[in-house]
Amino acid sequence: MTRTDPDVVVDNEMDDIFASTPMTTRAPKTRFPEHEQEPRDVYQLVKDELMLDGVARMNLATFCTTWVEPEVRQLMDDSLDKNIIDKDEYPQTAELETRCIHMLADLFHSPEAATTIGTSTTGSSEAAMLGGLAAKWRWKARRQAAGKDTAQPNLVCGPVQVCWEKFARYFDIELRQAPMNAGNIMTPAEALALCDENTIAVVVTFGQTFTGKFEDVDAISAALDDLQLRTGLDIDIHVDAASGGFVAPFCAPDIQWDFRLPRVKSVNVSGHKTGLAPLGSGWVIWRQAADLPEELIFNVNYLGGSMPTFNLNFSRPGGQVVASYYNFFRLGKEGYRKVQSATYAVAKHLSTGIRNTGRFDIVFDGNPQEGIPAVTWKLTGETSSFNLFDLAEELRTRGWLVPAYTLPPNQEAVTVQRIIVRHGLSIDMADLLLADLGNAITKLDNRPPSRPLTAAEAPSFSHTGTAAVPSELVHS
Repeated sequence: MTRTDPDVVVDNEMDDIFASTPMTTRAPKTRFPEHEQEPRDVYQLVKDELMLDGVARMNLATFCTTWVEPEVRQLMDDSLDKNIIDKDEYPQTAELETRCIHMLADLFHSPEAATTIGTSTTGSSEAAMLGGLAAKWRWKARRQAAGKDTAQPNLVCGPVQVCWEKFARYFDIELRQAPMNAGNIMTPAEALALCDENTIAVVVTFGQTFTGKFEDVDAISAALDDLQLRTGLDIDIHVDAASGGFVAPFCAPDIQWDFRLPRVKSVNVSGHKTGLAPLGSGWVIWRQAADLPEELIFNVNYLGGSMPTFNLNFSRPGGQVVASYYNFFRLGKEGYRKVQSATYAVAKHLSTGIRNTGRFDIVFDGNPQEGIPAVTWKLTGETSSFNLFDLAEELRTRGWLVPAYTLPPNQEAVTVQRIIVRHGLSIDMADLLLADLGNAITKLDNRPPSRPLTAAEAPSFSHTGTAAVPSELVHS
């Protein structure tokens, strides 16, 4: 395109791409550009900048899907323009969402799988918040029916992902969080000690972010049953199965964690984690339709159709739902069992290799009866010339992102390192990682750091959060 500005170089379409204006001038960073540019030039520039990102497949910190089948990529491309909120214009996408909801309700043993209610979301954080809101409104209705005050709701949980801290802050609910114990997961006794008549629900984490372990939903449910018998307090459970909900049904089907327990009223699960869908996929399912209060449902007249909605977001892409339906249809229980069993096998292989170095104690070894496909470890009690932050930094030089971080209170003195084993991490890749781990240890032994890195100096990694404004100032 020819420009009239005297100070602007006119590009020739025959020019080499790196002789073009975008490549020979600074990219815009703070001001909106004045002129249009050739698409191939801008694409190359943006693509080059993205080379500074880590390689997603080697990011062993993330829970999120980093490998999908070519057909999933094609369906995402085919669905790029589908707005899932517009169910009148895209009725078949809406139909696929409904099918997925009922399939998940069946997978999670809902007594009303064909008629219960649920929704897709942008991720399990939104899904968790919807489950929490439903719990608050059920509690509120019971309190109002009994003529009791509804001004001080609280939520009981163990060490949790930051979404629950956000939920409590955003919706004005007291978060009663059990400190992390030496076993790393909330016990039934710890949960009960925090419950009272204002508890809207106990959130049980089925696949904890810090270690990968399952909290015992069955035991906590039984403890709450006993509490009701003794005191009359009837407290619901919401299961945060963001990472565990798509592995336990296939690899540990006998664990009682879902709607087989009547006290479990809702489950959130992440489609873009072990559900194998692309990023931007979450689900929340209620045990039965009556467990989602009607006060949370809005009937929206949009583009010629009336529809119910109960999401925090409005417009959002439909491709992730389409991809989820593809995965459910394509793999079925048999296929998911094979995929997830393979990830557990890799986790076991990594756990054995890490233990065999003799330098680490395994915190969680990827046992499918106890947690998700993950491996978590800490340094042995012996004196070491380096710490796990140093080791994580050394592995980063080879492209591996293997996070090191301190555990939450009351285990904040413990530093661990963790691998999430996802679909796409093969035994061969695991062997490459173990070889690089061994080389990193040797290098750090031979050339120890003059001063070990601190948690503050290490690359940031945390699934918990510190509010910008402390709670005592918010509520003062």
